Amino acid sequence: MVPTPEGGAGFQELTEDGRPVGGPCLEDLVAGVRRRELAHAPRWVWANTMELYPRLLAAGVRVERCHDVELTEALLMGHAGRWGDPRGVLAAWARMTGGPVPADRPPRSRDTQPTLFEAEQETESLDVLVAVHAEQRRRMGSAEHPARFGMLVAAESAGALAAAEMGHNGLPWRADVHSALLTELLGPRQTHGLPPQRLGELSERIAEALGDRRLRPDSPAEVLRAFARAGIRLPSTRSWVLKEVDHPAVPLLLEYKELYRIYTAHGWSWLASWVRDGRFRPEYVPGGVVSGRWATRGGGALQIHRTVRRAAIADPGWVLVVADAGQLEPRILAALSADERLALASRDGDLYRALADEAFEGDRARAKIGMLAALYGQTSGEAPALVAALRKQFPRAVDYVERAAQVGESGGLVRSWLGRTCPPATSSVASLDPEPAEDAPGTSAASHRARGRFTRNFVVQASAADWALALLATLRTGLTALGSPAHRPELVFFQHDEVIVHCRAQDADAVVALVEHAAVRAGHLVFGATPVRFPLDVTAVQCYADAK
Repeated sequence: MVPTPEGGAGFQELTEDGRPVGGPCLEDLVAGVRRRELAHAPRWVWANTMELYPRLLAAGVRVERCHDVELTEALLMGHAGRWGDPRGVLAAWARMTGGPVPADRPPRSRDTQPTLFEAEQETESLDVLVAVHAEQRRRMGSAEHPARFGMLVAAESAGALAAAEMGHNGLPWRADVHSALLTELLGPRQTHGLPPQRLGELSERIAEALGDRRLRPDSPAEVLRAFARAGIRLPSTRSWVLKEVDHPAVPLLLEYKELYRIYTAHGWSWLASWVRDGRFRPEYVPGGVVSGRWATRGGGALQIHRTVRRAAIADPGWVLVVADAGQLEPRILAALSADERLALASRDGDLYRALADEAFEGDRARAKIGMLAALYGQTSGEAPALVAALRKQFPRAVDYVERAAQVGESGGLVRSWLGRTCPPATSSVASLDPEPAEDAPGTSAASHRARGRFTRNFVVQASAADWALALLATLRTGLTALGSPAHRPELVFFQHDEVIVHCRAQDADAVVALVEHAAVRAGHLVFGATPVRFPLDVTAVQCYADAK
């Protein structure tokens, strides 16, 4: 289906493998989609879910399934080792026909309407879309594991539908509570761009404590120089570094950093920009991160400060069912590696406690550090000894990530369980590595080691994204069967491995059961008959901040 600038759309029925059935037709977009959804709920083939589906949702039309051509093209290009190449329909068509490949158009906000010129330049024809889709189906069949890759494409597209719906539904948000909270923390809102009262007071006290009246606490370089003049040399102004320093400016700086973060990320400007009609409506970007995790186009939805979550309050008579997958990455590793002992440990609600009993004489803290070191390739301190202890008890699991690291160091590609592929070694991407390379910056050894740490974690983190998408798709489908349309539970928020459903209080138990079932179902869909458990911490609360 291809929309037209005049509000219509070209429709073409296809077989499962993408062959046309009958001829194309032109109808009103909304009426045409609604009629077909009521008749047989087809799988829609369209270019970009996040640009088209919000228009349908605004008209009261919800679709069950889709094939997002642009998201699929990105997965296919990545699988072929060409991550980051243009993924638009016209780019895919150019590659098919040998023509010059156009760049992708800039992302468009959901509130931005295209100009007539943009629509004329960017609209693909129905026959081109049909041909590109058929070619994608062929390429999907040639993947290393076609069934898995097909599931990845379906999950990615279902995730895009859920993302559009969550942006449409919005997370319940009390602007009055949020504003009062900001006043409580920061003081009254200042005019003319002046910083809030509390930040101004802290700034003056910090400057006095460090003996520099012109010091700006939000400038790390200035803070580092001020400490150096006081005889204290610091590698950075990160909170964990400052906490090791005995100086009267430190507690003031820590408080300033926390409040400044709230003010800049979720202050009054954020409230005015992102909360409308009692809802926070983020613009999700499905597959926006190389690992398959989502990003957002403004709004900071994936980093909502715990303090401001106090403003996320369910409607009267409703609750927020908040579900969080605990210790997900070690459990994903257990399923990936088929390590029987680690799978057995995953049956415990606290996997780190089970690891501690198995390999670390009951020391849970050391067990957690050892597992994180294995997942992220940390080599400093006692990490190597802890990973060695893990290897003795869970050799298949440790070998799995170390093989991925070796492939990365040699310049190869690694994939998630369903087939999402890491960028090639020549790509410039943000590292997943939390620990800097020990070699000299810029050396070949350093870049190889960094690449190995990236691929080591990619196989786990990307497979966790696979599972999370399967959870989201399963839950989205299940929720449609609960309640009447006027009172149906709604997906309203998602970040990495946490999901929130807004539902009537009387439906909370049913929603909790559905979420828990979706987690089990997602594990089986992605990994088959695995013994690994993926438990969720699920709670029904009035306020998001009250969730565990």
